[in-house]
Amino acid sequence: MTLGQFQLHKKSGNARRGTLMTAHGPIQTPVFMAVGTKATVKAMTVEELEECKTQVVLGNTYHLHLRPGEKLIKKLGGLHQFMRWQGPILTDSGGFQVFSLSGLRKLTEEGVEFRSHLDGAKYFISPEKSMEIQMDLGSDIIMAFDECLKYPATDEEIKKSMDLTHRWLIRSKAAMNREQSLLFGIVQGGLKLEHRKYSLEQITSVDLPGYALGGLSVGEPIELMHELVKDVAPLMPENKPRYLMGVGTPLDLILSVDAGIDMFDCVMPTRVARNGTLFTWSGKVSIKRNEYKEDPGPLDPECDCYTCRNYSKAYLRHLFLAGEILGSRLNTIHNLHFYMTLMERARKALDEGTWESYRDFCLSRFVKKDAEIKA
Repeated sequence: MTLGQFQLHKKSGNARRGTLMTAHGPIQTPVFMAVGTKATVKAMTVEELEECKTQVVLGNTYHLHLRPGEKLIKKLGGLHQFMRWQGPILTDSGGFQVFSLSGLRKLTEEGVEFRSHLDGAKYFISPEKSMEIQMDLGSDIIMAFDECLKYPATDEEIKKSMDLTHRWLIRSKAAMNREQSLLFGIVQGGLKLEHRKYSLEQITSVDLPGYALGGLSVGEPIELMHELVKDVAPLMPENKPRYLMGVGTPLDLILSVDAGIDMFDCVMPTRVARNGTLFTWSGKVSIKRNEYKEDPGPLDPECDCYTCRNYSKAYLRHLFLAGEILGSRLNTIHNLHFYMTLMERARKALDEGTWESYRDFCLSRFVKKDAEIKA
């Protein structure tokens, strides 16, 4: 396969099995990508990421620009060398973080002026600057600079934002000249299908190696997100990878794969691990609960991760209640392993023609019996 090529191997309904070629090797899809905001997946070593069968790690343009700075990272050999990760790396554009600063930013056609959340220092990021930062980092997949709207937003605000995102995409592509990197465009448009179709037409008018759905999982009712993804994903280019940004729970992933999404990222598995919430094949577990105080069994008998092979629920509960760092590490190892296994089994099911059976199995495990889920 050539750099940037996306090969579609199998389909089952709208669900897809594919391979995307990057400068640091192929990405097998559907895939969950581990979030490493500040050049580290919190609590995890590179070796542990590899043991969990992680394929892709994400870096954050905004945070790495502020600290330690992309020029320093470039001087030290790029992000791969800096963090000792030799697989593919995707970096977001910094748009979501900048726009979440609210009162600390000023938006113009040229870009966004903002103050650092660290020390109040003034910065400016434009589409061109975002591309420069990401190219200096040496990213395999670079995200175009876009505007992320608050939820809810008016039709007028959404239309203005979509048009600006389109103009910024054109500028992002013109500025992106690193041959080893792949530029992805981001479809915006809130929760109305008509807006999403409008933005999709705009963004896909620019020929790119891949396209993403942004502006979801930002506070909207989760059922509306599921419905929108089911409607929009099949409309995205068939021969390019489809990336749903910032999503989500195991249930979100299975429903979105079924809708035709190929790539996912989310801080959820690592963030909630540090808060004592763990995902298992029998549903979520809150490890602090008193019922686990004397439980000698593994967290999940169906899991073969390092944590489940070696430690009991009683010990994990003790570590969490005692505030021990090891608890966060063991919990994170398990949750990431669970997410990677969830997607690995999805790929296997698609390869073997058993996707519907696997999907229904997951829904039976992750959905409460009284919930109505339309697969």
